[in-house]
Amino acid sequence: MKKPLALIATVALLCAGCAPASNTTPAPTGTTATPSAPVSLSVDSGPQAPGGTVPPTIGISWDQASKDQAVDVAQKAMADFARPKAEEQQWANDLARWLTPQATADYSAVDPANIPASRVTGPAKLTVDEANGYGVIATVPTNAGTYALQLLRTRKDAPWKVNRLTPPAS
Repeated sequence: MKKPLALIATVALLCAGCAPASNTTPAPTGTTATPSAPVSLSVDSGPQAPGGTVPPTIGISWDQASKDQAVDVAQKAMADFARPKAEEQQWANDLARWLTPQATADYSAVDPANIPASRVTGPAKLTVDEANGYGVIATVPTNAGTYALQLLRTRKDAPWKVNRLTPPAS
């Protein structure tokens, strides 16, 4: 009985010897960081990059054809989405043609029976940021409320793809 107890005591002493010593030195006080330039935390409080300018557009400018195409894709995507009685595989395949690759992966496991909307009840409307021609938000009214669809494109002549469908707020 004394051997195991002695062995345990030896192991405990060895482990204690390997452990780092605790730091008892108090943290320095009185040191404060001072900004080297004025800090801007929001748009209302001033420019984020002093002296910088924002380009009028980020690569793609908007035209009516781009807006019409985005509305068309939003309408068609929502019509394919709002089919809770559709067979699951058919629903996913029909919807996938309107989605980005990430959205296709995200929505592939959705059971259409859980979707409260069963039909589109009005035209899609866009909220356009004129400085960003790569993305737009479309709102589409349904019998379950208005969904918001985020549409993206990679270049001016690329098709619009739905990246996210956000259900109405409860």
